[in-house]
Amino acid sequence: MKWRTGATLTAILCFSFQPVMAGNSLRNEALQVFKPIPTVTPELKGNPVTPAKIELGKMLYFDPRLSKSALISCNTCHNLGMGGADFQETSTGHGWRRGPRNAPTVFNSVFNVAQFWDGRAPDLAEQAKGPVQASVEMNNTPKNVLKTLNSMPGYQKLFRKAFPAAKAPVTFDNMARAIEAFEATLLTPDSPFDRFLRGEQGAMSTAAKKGLQIFMKKGCQYCHSGVNMGGEGYYPFGVVKAPAKTIMAGDQGRYKVTKNKGDKYVFKAPSLRNIALTAPYFHSGRVWSLREAVAIMGSAQLGATLTNNEVDLIVDFLQATTGKQPQVEYPILPAPTDSTPHPVLK
Repeated sequence: MKWRTGATLTAILCFSFQPVMAGNSLRNEALQVFKPIPTVTPELKGNPVTPAKIELGKMLYFDPRLSKSALISCNTCHNLGMGGADFQETSTGHGWRRGPRNAPTVFNSVFNVAQFWDGRAPDLAEQAKGPVQASVEMNNTPKNVLKTLNSMPGYQKLFRKAFPAAKAPVTFDNMARAIEAFEATLLTPDSPFDRFLRGEQGAMSTAAKKGLQIFMKKGCQYCHSGVNMGGEGYYPFGVVKAPAKTIMAGDQGRYKVTKNKGDKYVFKAPSLRNIALTAPYFHSGRVWSLREAVAIMGSAQLGATLTNNEVDLIVDFLQATTGKQPQVEYPILPAPTDSTPHPVLK
């Protein structure tokens, strides 16, 4: 999805004057925009999901030995007990360095058109390689990761089982594919909103339904639609009014990837699923209140000054998007050997 300033803004402003239907009509209207989170793991292009691959991916996801310090795992910044995020403005990585952006939730991320705020990774497998090598995150190298994995017979066995056709199954790419397969299972179905979309009229409160009406009437769904209520396209942050400089934090967004001037301050629209669990908000993580985030989006993206009541109702609706959280049993990881690389903390 490409951003088209004039056309999309006109659509938003025109839509805001349309009447909003109630009752079953509200559900029918919502179904034109949103889809419920499925309960079945979606298929991955070029990476068949198998139980063996999921099990290996789960172990790799929780294993801090993929990091140079042996302290930081995928779960450190995408904590499965905390909405798939880390409750930090920007994540703390190797040597207490801080990353430049807020960690988005891993939950339902398989439905995103791409990964990272700037969309630089086309899928979860490619995304998994980034933090492992980033100096401000896990600060490791593919060579050292493979040395670590190959030093443990337990991992060698798991890789052979997950990739039975490979002559040399322990590879950096296969590590990423296994993590992708596990992350694809991290879905949060059956939220009150999902149940409402499936026809359960009483699943959402009256306030949440009013919030949904306002959400659609104001045009929020033009950026936050689909299964994941976001993650499907890229948009300027500040269509109508630029947010405060402290919120932008000097980040030029997708421009760093494409070098196209039109992509300055453009970001992938984040998912709003489980948003009540994943504070702080925006790419900079500078806003901790969901109410404040909603008000900022109203003025910055829609040019609308939302009333306190409208903000409260939209928040009620967004809280209704919190689904059943994945129940993941912490794995017992393969034992190290004398040849397993030691932690390097500096």
